[in-house]
Amino acid sequence: MQTGTMLPSRRQTADYDALSDGQRRALVAAIFAAHIVALWALLQVPQVREAVVDAVPIFASLIAPPRPLEPPPPSRVPERPVVAPRVIAAAPSPAPAPVVVAAPPEIVEPPAPPMAIVNPPAPAPTPATVPLPPPQPKVIPASQVQYLEPIEVVYPRLSIRQREEGIVMVRLLIDEGGLPRDVQVSRSSGSARLDEAAMTAVRKARFKPPTENGRPVTGITHIPVDFQLEK
Repeated sequence: MQTGTMLPSRRQTADYDALSDGQRRALVAAIFAAHIVALWALLQVPQVREAVVDAVPIFASLIAPPRPLEPPPPSRVPERPVVAPRVIAAAPSPAPAPVVVAAPPEIVEPPAPPMAIVNPPAPAPTPATVPLPPPQPKVIPASQVQYLEPIEVVYPRLSIRQREEGIVMVRLLIDEGGLPRDVQVSRSSGSARLDEAAMTAVRKARFKPPTENGRPVTGITHIPVDFQLEK
């Protein structure tokens, strides 16, 4: 006598045994979900719904509620014993030999050449500090000499006794005041007494100062002094 449920074949049983626990649970859940969907689809038909309602009291005690799926137990990874690493001490290496660095040779700098001392040039005198050269005296001919007090010649007595005669040329400088300056013999008469008498007479004379552009200036002149005895 055949029942409504088909028994699985040996091949299917072998395939089912080859599945893991998780795959088996997933397959059971899929079959159960397919039955639920098929049941829901049948309930959409009015005739089937009415038949199911009538048969509910019969199957209520036969269908057990589905058991909730238990989560698979967590897979335990076998703990490996912790092995401390083996430390192999290396043989100490010999200390390096000290490196001796020779000191660099001392560099002796040549002495610096002596610095030449250059005296700064003297500043050029400014025009204000440069003294102006004195004006050159005006040369006056003897004929143009004007006297305020004429020359009075005194004949030396000893020269008269010795009959000394001659002409003495006296050089003199007449200043702006008309006074004789720098009186000297420019040409001698041959007698020292006559030359001295001529210079003494010229020093006692007074002259009118020479002029230039209406202003008195100094002048140089030569005055002859004649010593002659009466015949």
